[in-house]
Amino acid sequence: QVTFMETGGGLVQPGGSLTLTCESSLGDFYRWRMGWYRQAPGNRRELVASIGPGHTEKYSDFARGRFTISRDKLAVWLQMSSLKPEDTAVYYCNTDPETSSWWGQGTQVTVSS
Repeated sequence: QVTFMETGGGLVQPGGSLTLTCESSLGDFYRWRMGWYRQAPGNRRELVASIGPGHTEKYSDFARGRFTISRDKLAVWLQMSSLKPEDTAVYYCNTDPETSSWWGQGTQVTVSS
């Protein structure tokens, strides 16, 4: 059993920036492709971005150009810039494709003035 721990969320004004951090309970991401997901109230959980073990990156249309995903042996990060109110959501990390039993608690990102 693996759990992921997300940190770095908070309240930020529109146009601001945040960096989220994901760590594994095993202290390693092995050869998994890792993704950042988000879920806003009333919405389905959606993939924001993902990164492979060889550092190949994929982005959703809403994230491309504003967000950057990165990783090393110990953590997966999501750098978010030019944040908009519609980015408000709970952000989670998990494998891509997701492993259903591995969801953590997520970290809340609120974009508001």
